Amino acid sequence: MSLLKVTNIIAGYGETEILQNVSVEVLEREIVSIIGPNGAGKSTLLKTIFGLLTPKKGSVKFQDEEITGLSPDRIVSRGMGYVPQVENVFPSLTIHENLEMGAFIRKDVYQPKLDEIYSLFPMLLKRQTEKVGRLSGGMRQMVAMGRALMLDPKALLLDEPTASLAPLLVGVIFEKIMEINRTGVAMMIVEQNARETLKISDRGYVLAMGRKVFEDTGEALLKNEEIGKLYLGG
Repeated sequence: MSLLKVTNIIAGYGETEILQNVSVEVLEREIVSIIGPNGAGKSTLLKTIFGLLTPKKGSVKFQDEEITGLSPDRIVSRGMGYVPQVENVFPSLTIHENLEMGAFIRKDVYQPKLDEIYSLFPMLLKRQTEKVGRLSGGMRQMVAMGRALMLDPKALLLDEPTASLAPLLVGVIFEKIMEINRTGVAMMIVEQNARETLKISDRGYVLAMGRKVFEDTGEALLKNEEIGKLYLGG
């Protein structure tokens, strides 16, 4: 069953149209990757889905409800989380305070979700009183993901979750993404580390110059020689 369905979206910034009639979907409990070169419109797609940009044309539906043009707080209240690439934590607050901030509209699930997140990220529990601004990039990413999960989302949008991380931490973040998905949370991931992302994805879409140019299962895209040469480094 389709959880998130984006149909014929045209969106951009001011008069500049970045996305050109893009259609993608995420089924329940799926991991879907969005890959492609820089400037393809991948992050713009996530921002449009999450209400940070209003599309000029097209439709975004979540759980069969039209959410096109809704504000981010209203989209969050419907069960969608978003972790942007930058400015995704409050550096002056502690780990625990950041997680508390994530539960601002779901006080009813605060304690069980907090326990669940500390179980998923035990390193956060050990260092919960530390200011996030002092943490490594990998730890900050865990805080950002944990904060989004405090809302008990049905779907999570992740924008470049492994950007600028050391290779060892890249593997840790992908493992955590799979663990989160196993709890029933569907994922849409924008990621430059395309090969590793496709390995954990049920399906993937390739964007180029604002258009969808390929779609298939993650496994099939990894085996596609043309995709490999153009987008996966050969």
